[in-house]
Order: sequence, then C-alpha cells, then structure tokens
Amino acid sequence: MGDRTHAHTGAAGGATTAGRPSSVRNVVLVGHSGSGKTTLVEALAQTAGAVNRAGRVEDGTTLSDYDGIEHRQQRSVQLSLVPVEWAGCRINLLDTPGYADFVGELRAGLRAADAALFVVSAAQEADAVAGATRAVWEECAAVGMPRAIVVTHLDTARTPFDEMVRVCGEVLGGDDPDAVLPLHLPVHGPEGPDGHAPLTGLTCLLTRQVLDYSSGERREKPPDDTRREPLRAARDRLIEGIIAESEDETLMDRYLGGAEIDAASLVEDLERAVARGTFHPVLAAAPAAEGARQGVGTVEILDLVTGGFPTPSERPIPGVTPLHGASRPVLSCDPDGPLVAEVVKTSSDPYVGRVSLVRVFSGTLRPDETVHVFGHGLTDPAREARPFHEAEVRVGALSTPFGKQQRPLTACAAGDLACVAKLGTAETGDTLSDPDLPLLLDPWTTPDPLLPLAIEAHSKADEDKLSQGLARLVAEDPTMRLEQNQDTHQVVLWCLGEAHQDVALDRLRNRYGVQVDAVPHEVALRETFAAPSTGRGRHVKQSGGHGQYAICEIDVEPLPAGSGVEFVDKVVGGSVPRQFISSVEKGVRAQAARGVVAGHPLVDVRVTLRDGKSHSVDSSDAAFQTAGALALREAAADTRIRFLEPVDEVRVVIPDDYVGPVMSDLSGRRGRVIGTEQSGSGRTLVRAEVPELEIDRYAVDLRSLSHGAGRFDRAYARHEAMPPQLAERLGERRENRPDDA
Repeated sequence: MGDRTHAHTGAAGGATTAGRPSSVRNVVLVGHSGSGKTTLVEALAQTAGAVNRAGRVEDGTTLSDYDGIEHRQQRSVQLSLVPVEWAGCRINLLDTPGYADFVGELRAGLRAADAALFVVSAAQEADAVAGATRAVWEECAAVGMPRAIVVTHLDTARTPFDEMVRVCGEVLGGDDPDAVLPLHLPVHGPEGPDGHAPLTGLTCLLTRQVLDYSSGERREKPPDDTRREPLRAARDRLIEGIIAESEDETLMDRYLGGAEIDAASLVEDLERAVARGTFHPVLAAAPAAEGARQGVGTVEILDLVTGGFPTPSERPIPGVTPLHGASRPVLSCDPDGPLVAEVVKTSSDPYVGRVSLVRVFSGTLRPDETVHVFGHGLTDPAREARPFHEAEVRVGALSTPFGKQQRPLTACAAGDLACVAKLGTAETGDTLSDPDLPLLLDPWTTPDPLLPLAIEAHSKADEDKLSQGLARLVAEDPTMRLEQNQDTHQVVLWCLGEAHQDVALDRLRNRYGVQVDAVPHEVALRETFAAPSTGRGRHVKQSGGHGQYAICEIDVEPLPAGSGVEFVDKVVGGSVPRQFISSVEKGVRAQAARGVVAGHPLVDVRVTLRDGKSHSVDSSDAAFQTAGALALREAAADTRIRFLEPVDEVRVVIPDDYVGPVMSDLSGRRGRVIGTEQSGSGRTLVRAEVPELEIDRYAVDLRSLSHGAGRFDRAYARHEAMPPQLAERLGERRENRPDDA
C-alpha cells in the first residue's frame, strides 16, 4: 500500500515528519445536520491531546472556534480545519456543515480530503441516513474515495446499533451491503433515571477484547462469558467480509476449513480494503464524560485513520491543463515536483484580512515566494462560470489554525493543507502554480443557487460600501451568485436556501459593515398589445422664446413572440421631416423600454409612423421624441395590454417515492409536466415548464416536499401570456402609474 504509515495502536503527540506525504491524512467529516460531527471532532482532538479535558485549547477557545467557524441556530455554516497529531501522523480533520444550504462548504471539504468519515446519529430517525447523505456517498464512490461510518448518540438512541448498521448497509452499501460492517459492538452501562444507558466501551470483533472507557481512558479487558455467544455471528460475518476483499485467494478456503486466521493478517487485509474504498467499516463513538481524557471509540477511529485511510500520494491528483503553450507535466504528490495547489476556501479575518485555505497537490508552498494565480471560478454545467482571471502574487505567511490563533508554518509540502494570508485577490477554486510553469486544475462543481434575495442599501453610506462588500462576499462563497438585473434594476443575491440568505445578510452587516434591506424579488415581465391600435402624440408648448412643436400618428400591431419592437416609416408628403423620423423612433423605443402600463418592457409589436406635423422653427429632435412616446402611450390606452411572464424549463431529480407529490405540486404551480425518465437507481427525472413567478421559493419547497432528497435546475425557455386574472392585478397599477413622458 505505498508508503502509508501503519499504526494499529496510537498515541497522542509525535512530531509529523516535515515534507512527507506518508505522514499526512486528510479526512472530511460528512453527515446530516445534528449528527454530531463537530462534537466528534472535538472528542478526537481531545484524545489526541490537542485540547485539554475541558475541551479548550491553550488560548482558552474551543474547537468550535477553529478557522472562525460560525454557528447559526445551532448549525455549523462553514468548513473548519482541525489538525491533530496521532501515531506520528498529521491528521487534517475537515469538519463540514450538515445543513443542505451549505453544501458548497461540503464540496470544498471533499476536494481537500483523501478519505471521508460519514457520521450518522442513532438519536435521529433511521431514514435520516438516506437522501442527501446517500447522494454524497455516491459522489465519493464515483471517485473511489475511501469511506468509513461512525455512529453517534448511542446513549440516547432511537435506533439500536445493529439496526443502524443494517440501514447503513442497505442505503449506503448498495448492491453489496456486506461491504458495510461493524468492527466493534457497543457496551452500555446501567440505565440512568432518564432511561438512557451511557456508552461505556466497545467489544472488538476481531480480538474479542472489551475496550473499556468507563475510567476515562481506554483499558483492554477480556470479554465476559455472557457476551461470547452473541458476538459470534457478528464476528463471523466481519471475517467473511474481510476475507472476501483479501488478495490472498487461499484465505477463504482455510477459513471455511476451520483454520484460525491470525488477527494481524485480518487487520492488514482490512486496512487494504478500506484504503481501496471497497470496504466501509462501521464504528461507534461518544464524547468524553466529565473529567475523562478520551471519548468512547475515539482511539479506534484515530487508529483507523492512520492505519487504514490512504496517504495523499495514494490518491490521484485532479486533472491539470497547461497555460500559455506550456507542455503538460507528469504530476505526482511529490514535495520536490512542480507546484500545484488550490484555494479550497476563502474567509475574512478582522485583523489579518482575507485568508485562503490551500491544499497542495504537488511541490511545496513557501512564504514570500511568487506564485501564478489562475481562476475560472467554480461552476455547474447549468450556468456560466465566473470570468477568468490571473495574476502573479507574492505568498504571505503560512499557518495552521489552532483555536482562534494561527500557528506559523515554514512550508506546506505536497499532500498537506495550510492557511495563507493576503493571497492577493485569489478566490475559492483558484489554482496556484509556478510562474515558469503555469497550470490550471480542473474545477469541482458547485450547485446552482436558485433562491433569490433582492437587496438594497439601507442608507447612502451603505450604498457606497455595498459594491465592495458584495464582491468580497461572492469571492468567498462560490455557491452564491450576484446578479444586477437589467430589466428590474434590482441587485439579487442567489443563494441555496433561507439559512444561506441569513448568513449572507449577517456577513454583510457584521463582517463588511454594510446594512442592507431585503425587498420583494421582482420577475422580469413583458408587455405587448393584444390587438391593433392607433395613437396620436401631440407635444406643443409655447412659453416665450423657442417653443416645442411635434405631432405624430402611429399604428401599432402585435407580432409573433420573439419579434421585439419593429419600427416602420410610412410617412408621405414630408409631414414629418426626414431628419425627425429617427427622433420619433427613439421616443417610441424609449417608451417601449419603460413599458406602457406597469413599467415592464414592451415587446413583439410593429409601430408604423404614418403621419404627423412639424413647425419650421419650433420642431426639434427632443420634441419629436416626446411626441413618439406620447403616441405609443395613447395607443396602449385604447386597447388591451397583455402581460408576458417568463417560463422556465425545470428538471427535478427525486427518489421514486416522491414522483407523485412532486408532479402534483408542479401542476399546482401552473406547470406543464413534459415527461419523466429514470435517472439512476431509484431516482426519477421530471421535466416540466413552470412560470418563474411560481418557483421563486421552489428551492425551499422542494427540500420540504422530498425531505431533502430532491434537487432541481432551471433554465429560461420563453415568455408566455399571463392568465387574465393575474394580469388584471398588474393592470390595476395603470391608474397609479406616474407620467413618464
């Protein structure tokens, strides 16, 4: 297995060998909101000696303060790096938010990691394992990322441990549930007054030893006689699962023949299977009790990470593209190779400024060196990427987080992670490389933000700071998209959900000092004529001195969808001088852009100028522009105006169980279901056309309807006539509309 450092038993401390990928493990923690990921990270750090028994680092902060982690309504909302030392290895624990609104932070964690710990809670309903957790599991499986499962909250469990193992095997194991098996069985103490039995230890299925944590530290004990028989079935199944993954083809025959298989050989085969991503052990864990040094199961997790999870050199480097005619290099996780690193997260520190979390894939990153920064943004295929940008930037100080402090680093070698201060204007997803060999890493995808938040500055002072604050906010979070809508003249932040919106507003207010107000989001409607009409624009004013005189008569007729505004000149006899024909057209088009009823652009009409009058002295370009606008408004007043609304093509992917409710919901939104088709095992793609007015909040509603298991994308299709009853409500604004001429 390459140069991985094996460690079957661990000990806190131990200096990591600098510059050796073999001594680094990058592990991302994934799980449903409330599953206990952050608590598990704190327990692992306490066992590794990174924090004291009170759960605090030496500066007095807790691990929840690592990397400026924020909490909103008891939820972690951003990726947090927690490095610990165990058995001579540096373990970079990447704690990710569990709530769906912050899936962009989860994707960043997956990019930076080489293996994943999926955390599931026995205190939640068993179906909490499904949905979003299964989707992330499938993402990891697609790239062959090794995975293990940790079951938490067993002391307050709604679901017994063996039932959680069964559910994980069925939901996450797919066609091979025997690839998801426990390494230990939990041992519970006596029930307390609340009816809950604390988790006091584990029984190792391979060695049959009881790992007792009741004293605050792990102690090995021989198993009780009463527990030997119940362990037999679970142990036999685990051994058969390990042997099935073994490279030794004689092992199964020996086992079936009754031979006793050496535990050390089984552990070695287990670690190989875990590192290959073909076997996924299930472990149990609980935080340390008051005054205890080690949480239950934390030693076993750290041992699995150091002994079973792959080193960075055993994982492939993302694809790279050479820039500016350079040849494509052959890259590996080599500290002496060409520099290739990536910004996986961007945050702001009130004292340091912008801080970039960087994963180094090749070479070594050092302070005060110049690097080439190239970015194409992160994108989903459904939307355009952000503009390309590149620069040569001097690297600032390197550090690693420790509470609210940043501990300085002299270098960051291939396979490791570091925080870089003041890395110019580098954004999340940007590639750092050698200026003499500029390279670009293939991007990872982020979901398209589909929940709009229209905002406006609270005051003039805020308006001056708004543009810069929004630019910095979007640079930090690639799952947030900024739009300045040319039709509605609104500033719109597109987010992933309501919690994402709350965090965006909070960061603008507290981090960038910009107060904004949320306003109703407007959809870009259009207006058109329902029938032909005529109009006469008369602009005659004489107030002493040079006057204004212009009269024009027009015909307006509707055109097919997509025709825009056509202008036709049919003036004869010079009633409107040639030099003023274009002036009438300007006035007509300007009024069409402003709208004729409710302020929405007028489209799909032909305007024909057929007659008019002029004055040899008082006629002017401005006068005929005004007359043209008045003529169009008069024509609109004498006929019915139709409102056109944008219609999107919507693609919804949901589990088969939710197809009926989703299709019914789309129909209730005035949607037309075009068709359905299978989209992988147990999932269906529903295609529909739905008016934009009806799906402003669909990102929130679909999550509720599908219990977080559905996703959708949308793309503009066309504008269509709005139903008369809805159009009447907009038409009521005609009387209150101010004079635009």
